[in-house]
Amino acid sequence: MPADTPAVALHDRAAENLRFIRSAMERAGSFTAVPGRGGIWIGATALAAAYVAGTPATSRWWLAVWLAEAGVAAAIGIVATARKARRSGVSLAAGPARRFALAYVPPLAAGGVLTVVFASNGLVERLPGMWLLLYGAAVAAGGAFSVRIVPAMGLGFMAAGVLSFVAPAVWGNLFMAGGFGGLHIAFGLAIAKRYGG
Repeated sequence: MPADTPAVALHDRAAENLRFIRSAMERAGSFTAVPGRGGIWIGATALAAAYVAGTPATSRWWLAVWLAEAGVAAAIGIVATARKARRSGVSLAAGPARRFALAYVPPLAAGGVLTVVFASNGLVERLPGMWLLLYGAAVAAGGAFSVRIVPAMGLGFMAAGVLSFVAPAVWGNLFMAGGFGGLHIAFGLAIAKRYGG
């Protein structure tokens, strides 16, 4: 070893090796194909939907715009996830991806049923809170099988849903923009930076 090269302490090297091993094990058992760039696009389309939709008081138009946005967001999410999985060699049919989906889908299905119940009982103005809360639950539950930032994102959506229920109903569209728009963009940027797209 050259005289001017500092010696690395054994405990520093061991700690670094343990961090690497822990990170590799976490990635091996985690669904890492959550698409950051896809989240950014979903957030952008949600901001556009919020602009077009107006307030939940215009119930039919508002509901139609946000249901169309849900379809657009789902398509973006599916395509972006498939592309990221293909690039990183992750199977979407088994292992962590399957566990992610099994935890993610039930809260979304519950949201679909409750959307019909809320809309048919004149509670369209309260849909933002329910959608944000259950979408957050889906992301947090699926995120238990992903990298740490994903369940944190889910908790952010859940908090936005709770705040939406506490706030006046007329603010619902602002919560939709902040949640489905802002949170998707913010977390999408973080995921893209830390976990490769």
